Amino acid sequence: MTELSTASLETIDPIVSARGLRKSFGRKEILHGLDFDIPPGRIYGLIGHNGAGKTTTLNAMLGLTNCEGTIRVLGEDPFARRAKLMENVAFISDVASLPRFLRVRELFALLTNIHPNFSQDKARSFLEGTDIRPEMKIKHLSKGMVAQLHLAVVMAIDAKLLVLDEPTLGLDITYRKRFYRRLLEDYMTEERTLLITTHQVDEIEFMLSDIMFIRDGELILHMQMETVNDKFTQLVVNDPEQHAAARAHNPVYEETRFGQTVMIFDGVDRELLAPYGKLSTPTLSDLFVALMQRPTANPETAQ
Repeated sequence: MTELSTASLETIDPIVSARGLRKSFGRKEILHGLDFDIPPGRIYGLIGHNGAGKTTTLNAMLGLTNCEGTIRVLGEDPFARRAKLMENVAFISDVASLPRFLRVRELFALLTNIHPNFSQDKARSFLEGTDIRPEMKIKHLSKGMVAQLHLAVVMAIDAKLLVLDEPTLGLDITYRKRFYRRLLEDYMTEERTLLITTHQVDEIEFMLSDIMFIRDGELILHMQMETVNDKFTQLVVNDPEQHAAARAHNPVYEETRFGQTVMIFDGVDRELLAPYGKLSTPTLSDLFVALMQRPTANPETAQ
């Protein structure tokens, strides 16, 4: 795939808008002229390998680093107007970022001073029915209790843009699923926009409205999930005699799994592929692997 895959996202006032976004550290350019809009009321997944440029992109949105080109968040220059912007933006990283030396009530008091739209009453209400008490120190809470506290903090912030950077890192799968489902059910509204980065891609697939894949400082996929499902097809070829015929349709990726050949196609009519095997829509993790690396064994598709 040689061109940036995009979907037409129609909106008058995007929450985030970037044009020609570039960032260099020394002689090394980290971001190579990104162009994207993030509309309100959407749930975005920003996915990429370590070092791909995810953190730099997030830092540009949050006003933590200046860049070439232009970026606007809620209509503001985030680097020049960060203090004003943070009234309507919240950033939460992994649960380990909570200050463990504080008591729960002290954490709530700190957040009240930091973020004008944090509500202690809402946070306390989200903790009703849990074993977490205001006098408890965070360092004495179990991982599951920290996850509950973290979620209460997130949902008690009335922000138009919420950025979650690996928010469930270190938690077991049960708490990760609970975290995302409650966030979706109890927090999201049409006025709020959620941007998530995570390595557990498949766990957030069910809640995403849009996906952005970033590789080596470039967006290689920016698309609504509905379009992803229509555009990409996975084919499992069981009969070795069908391999060459299927390969003639130029898969963007091919690998062998448990003795079966699996191919992923971009924009190929499913009716053309149906005679060669079993068709399905690739998971986000499969699509991520397909678009992030190119197999050397099939150079025709490694453009």
